Amino acid sequence: MESDRAEMSALATTLDDLTTRLTATADRLHGSPRDDVAEGLYEVERSLRTASRKLERVLRSMR
Repeated sequence: MESDRAEMSALATTLDDLTTRLTATADRLHGSPRDDVAEGLYEVERSLRTASRKLERVLRSMR
């Protein structure tokens, strides 16, 4: 069980890093001719943040 928790914790960190990178890309595109892409990326960001919160809840339940 502890190895599962460690793996889930590593995945949570990776998910947070991915979200940060995706947001940075969306921020660069926001207000540019590719604002449509930025808006799509912001939608993905919201989904990733939701997934991150759910994963954190799972991790807390594994203690």
